[in-house]
Amino acid sequence: MPDPREVVGRGTVLVDGTVCPTWDWNGVPDQFSAKAGYPGMNLQIAATLDGALVAVGPVPVHGARHDAYAFAVSGLAEVLADHPTVADLGYVGVDGIDTVPYKRFPGADLNTGQIDFDTSLSSTRVAVEHAIAHLKTWRILSEEGGRYRAPLEKYPSMLKAVIGLFFFAAYG
Repeated sequence: MPDPREVVGRGTVLVDGTVCPTWDWNGVPDQFSAKAGYPGMNLQIAATLDGALVAVGPVPVHGARHDAYAFAVSGLAEVLADHPTVADLGYVGVDGIDTVPYKRFPGADLNTGQIDFDTSLSSTRVAVEHAIAHLKTWRILSEEGGRYRAPLEKYPSMLKAVIGLFFFAAYG
């Protein structure tokens, strides 16, 4: 994996998480993601403003864990320590995330400036969704292609190999 400075320079990095499916491992706690609807591993992804993949958190986190928790545990926070970061509402209050949208609370509406900011931020954040989709063209990481069936102890080494091949194809 290249150094993020080589890919993005000193610019802003977009952050998001995605759940990559695994086989139904009943003996493994926190594997089932209710949001995704299947058992899997939460991967934290960083991308440039134009949708190029910058980094993937080196440590996959069980799928039932929230993005705010997974960002720190995955190691992506350390990888992006020198970069300004933008994320969605799942990262509110997380150390290492600089900008998130305004949250609308019950009984209170956002003002026009906050709505415009959130709209602008959402249109910018779509680039990280494109980077996630591009990474998930690797069938072992996608919902459509199948599920990771090998022992979960080997998942980090499989992820490292896929990420290495992805960056080799992009920059090699």
